[in-house]
Amino acid sequence: MQRLVVLGGGESGVGTAILGKQKGYEVFVSDKGQISNKYKEVLLNNNIDFEENQHTESEILNADVVMKSPGIPDKVALVKKLIQNAIPVISEMEFAVPFTNANIIGITGSNGKTTTTLLTHYILKNAGINVGVAGNIGDSFAKQVAENDFKNYVLEISSFQLDGVQDFNPHIAMITNISPDHLDRYNYKFENYIESKFKITKNQKATDYLIYDADDEFINNWLIKNKTKAKLVPFSIKKQLEYGACIKGQNISININKEEINMPISTLSLKGKHNTKNAMAATMAAQLLKVRKDSIKESLATFEGAEHRLEAVAKIKDVEYINDSKATNVNATFYALECMDKQTIWIVGGVDKGNDYTDLLPLVREKVKAIVCLGLDNEKIKSTFGNVIDMIVETAGAEEAVKVSQKLAERGNAVLLSPACASFDLFDNYEDRGRKFKNAVKSL
Repeated sequence: MQRLVVLGGGESGVGTAILGKQKGYEVFVSDKGQISNKYKEVLLNNNIDFEENQHTESEILNADVVMKSPGIPDKVALVKKLIQNAIPVISEMEFAVPFTNANIIGITGSNGKTTTTLLTHYILKNAGINVGVAGNIGDSFAKQVAENDFKNYVLEISSFQLDGVQDFNPHIAMITNISPDHLDRYNYKFENYIESKFKITKNQKATDYLIYDADDEFINNWLIKNKTKAKLVPFSIKKQLEYGACIKGQNISININKEEINMPISTLSLKGKHNTKNAMAATMAAQLLKVRKDSIKESLATFEGAEHRLEAVAKIKDVEYINDSKATNVNATFYALECMDKQTIWIVGGVDKGNDYTDLLPLVREKVKAIVCLGLDNEKIKSTFGNVIDMIVETAGAEEAVKVSQKLAERGNAVLLSPACASFDLFDNYEDRGRKFKNAVKSL
């Protein structure tokens, strides 16, 4: 019996443990921190051995294969030791894929992954296709392979999950865009992060597809210097394309597989240039899976978007409150500010991942009337924007940030939480930050 050791007792770890047990592995789960009661219960119910608050090396170094949760960096001593001992350390996807024959649509990118994943899943599901959604959202992919086995999966895949790729091969891969993010995990080398993203196409064949943003210089440069076997399917809002998706007048125009779709941008339920791109990418994936035009158009007009991503929370005294807590990097916040059509009180800050805020200066000058900092260390924000914004206030929690914003806002303004940072200094994660913001707004 092969021994599977799972490092990390969260969603992907416990899902992998369930699948491993079902497939006849001897399974052991080890978490350096505490395992939440929700997951502990699942492990107990499935008679899976586990430990928490420690990693017992003797129980781990005897593994045949190790599944490492994406949150654990490769540079951790235990991971290095496993690799020295020639024990394969793989990701959840890598472990689960051999156990399913499903079509896989893998979506990565610095921004837009979640929205594009949910939109693609929504279009396919509405068209009656048997499809699951997993990866960074929803139930773990491995758990779904164990319990449902859908015929198709739409997977949101982070660079951390792609780092462990050896054989993973999606039928349709998608790179929404690439901008500097998580550089702390890549020795502060942007090229390492770019390489990680492109592992999504590493094992693709000539019968597979790579959908990508043809306006993105980092993607284009990689494709000039490197080869993929997959058929390239570009989308652009700046260029005219013979093949792929582009804009003609006020319409999205998509031409792949000899079938053309034209749709007015105004009918899309999601607004903003970046969402036009997300819609193009999702539409092309659906077309490649033979979904009818009318069905696609209907889904694009009715999709409601992801929670914590430019989510309208409330309108109070003619001031709009918008939750964009999922904007954990500068590029995501750039999109959010670009979408704002009102003078904005901008709530920003958190754990800085090596951010350069200078790209935001033109938008901040044009659209932001006051900045409310929501983090423990706001020096970089103050020094970048101090010369262009007169009013910068520091706060230490969502409730205080919302109350201060309400005082600063006038009728017709908007209050935007778009932090451009990770949330771990004051919150559990970006969802926790977003929920606390929404609760604070609702109790105004």
